Amino acid sequence: MANFTAADVKALREQTGAGMMDVKKALTEADGDAEKALEIIRLKGLKSLSKREGRQASAGLLAAQTDGTVGVLVEVNSETDFVAKNQKFIDFSNEVLAAAVASGAADLDALHAAPMGEGTVKDRLDAFAAIIGEKLQVGRVVRVEGENVDLYLHQTNPDLPPQVGVFVVTDAAGKSVAHDIAMHVAAYMPAYLDRDSVPADVLDKERATLEKITLEEGKPANIVPKIVEGRLNAFYKDNCLVDQAFARDPSKSVSQVLKEAGATVTNFVRVHVGA
Repeated sequence: MANFTAADVKALREQTGAGMMDVKKALTEADGDAEKALEIIRLKGLKSLSKREGRQASAGLLAAQTDGTVGVLVEVNSETDFVAKNQKFIDFSNEVLAAAVASGAADLDALHAAPMGEGTVKDRLDAFAAIIGEKLQVGRVVRVEGENVDLYLHQTNPDLPPQVGVFVVTDAAGKSVAHDIAMHVAAYMPAYLDRDSVPADVLDKERATLEKITLEEGKPANIVPKIVEGRLNAFYKDNCLVDQAFARDPSKSVSQVLKEAGATVTNFVRVHVGA
């Protein structure tokens, strides 16, 4: 019988984040030697990386930071929530974030190639995935800049790390309201900043749909355009940040809140894990 205890299993699981059976098998094969068991877990994981390529990594977490004028966010994905809430995975994700910040990476190719430890982010990702035993990936990196950058991270489940992340970029005057607006964005999920931000093809499709509905209601053709323009206001209120009713005070629109603060939102980004 292999010379190891339940405490040895627990310690190696905490060190690696690997499953209990994988840890037990490795310790058995290594006759209780923790260092050999760790190497066994790593090598077996590396051999199975290609087998995991087709699997879905839609769980995970968001790690983000802002220094007030620059915001950086990374989405690191795993196959299961069990791994996503593992402290080793959380620590690893924070290291990926640090690499993104230090390198200035603004896209995945640049982040994968960024220095991390003795190799690159991609090297560390593959090595960590080999130990964890799941497909892991860096799903996204976001970098925003402006006079004032506010960050809000939201836990959709109290047992899991943040699953929703929002950056709101404002002018300097917007600092007093930026965080409330970031929380609003997390909850109300606007697709666009304002009416001018709605792509022409999206607007054309919505207008065509409203025209069809209005005509099918039997409205006179000569007043259809006016009715459609009125109904487009509802589309804007649903989809444009500044037109939405403000979450903390629905009697006001976001644009009214900004006007009262003498502020302007110049950009926002909302990220949801796996979306």
